[in-house]
Amino acid sequence: MASLSLTQIRGKNSVAELAALSRPCFLATQRLKNRVGVLRVASDASETKVEPDLSVTVNGLKMPNPFVIGSGPPGTNYTVMKRAFDEGWGAVIAKTVSLDAEKVINVTPRYARLRAGVNGSAKGQIIGWENIELISDRPLETMLKEFKQLKEEYPERILIASIMEEYDKAAWEELIDRVEQTGIDAIEVNFSCPHGMPERKMGAAVGQDCGLLEEICGWVNAKATVPVWAKMTPNITDITEPARAALRSGCEGISAINTIMSVMGINLKTLRPEPCVEGYSTPGGYSSKAVHPIALGKVMNIAKMMKSEFNIDQYSLSGIGGVETGSDAAEFILLGANTVQVCTGVMMHGYGLVKKLNDELKDFMKMHNFSSIEDFRGVSLDYFTTHTDLVRRQKEAIEQRKAVKRGLQSDKDWTGDGFVKESESMVSN
Repeated sequence: MASLSLTQIRGKNSVAELAALSRPCFLATQRLKNRVGVLRVASDASETKVEPDLSVTVNGLKMPNPFVIGSGPPGTNYTVMKRAFDEGWGAVIAKTVSLDAEKVINVTPRYARLRAGVNGSAKGQIIGWENIELISDRPLETMLKEFKQLKEEYPERILIASIMEEYDKAAWEELIDRVEQTGIDAIEVNFSCPHGMPERKMGAAVGQDCGLLEEICGWVNAKATVPVWAKMTPNITDITEPARAALRSGCEGISAINTIMSVMGINLKTLRPEPCVEGYSTPGGYSSKAVHPIALGKVMNIAKMMKSEFNIDQYSLSGIGGVETGSDAAEFILLGANTVQVCTGVMMHGYGLVKKLNDELKDFMKMHNFSSIEDFRGVSLDYFTTHTDLVRRQKEAIEQRKAVKRGLQSDKDWTGDGFVKESESMVSN
């Protein structure tokens, strides 16, 4: 349509003529607005499709997602813990601290890796990781100062202190009091480090002795005012026994598993074990992808015990072991875990791994139309049973299939539409 000049509007056209000329323009404009409005509504509808919610609330602690930095090198100082929060991890568990860091002396090298392929090959995917690293060798005062700084800068984020002490009630009480003064949100008690200082009744030496563990848990829970998680060692015949003792003694949560005692391998050129320190080594803790199936088995056993003997909704379970993908995490949650810890995965892939984990876990949830973590937490747990029960179930299923194959039971069941199939169902192979 030709446009009207200002002169035409002002002088040469009557009001009626102007209205007539303007009406087609008005209608066209209105139709365009209406169409744009419809398109916008349609666009908004597609854009506002609700994304799966990854947030979790665990023992009253609110986290944006279930992914937690596991205690170890990724939580060893202020700089790296701040990086974890900035990248979006749901929570951070700091490296384990004790009262006297001077007792802790690390060596280098302290890691060894297992690749898929020939022993000693530099090629192939890393599937196993061994460490002989001890707890934090930094002064407790330094770590406490950094905890306090992190909580001041990230008051809404969850920071958990990992603690370990000797068999001394007063030492445990002092350590708890000092870490709580920094404002940390929870405590994870390390009953599971498989190497270093077992002679002092520390780490796995406690986790393998249910009587000792229960006594120390009693001390800890009598003193602590924040939620307490007990971290389990897999280096034990029945992991449910120490987990049961920890819950019975007042712990609000269980973390499982810590690393598995191992010897990574022997260098076939030098004939020396790895990691090699001045020609010698010592057994260490095994982690990464290769331990994932073992961790799933341990977590499944703990979850079934918690479900049958405790009000599982009042407690929490944190799954640990070989998590590098959202699918790995989904498996732990399907077995009843509220959160999933990652340590070696961060050492291999960096702190940005959490974005990949979030995206992949959301993809899994979309595939099944799950809107929240609670929608599928523990869903797979009931599908585990005994071997005796599997035999019974299979026998019943075979009998049912045979019954179907035998076909009609009476002449009155014949139909015209299905006559051919009904005939075939009774043919002997």
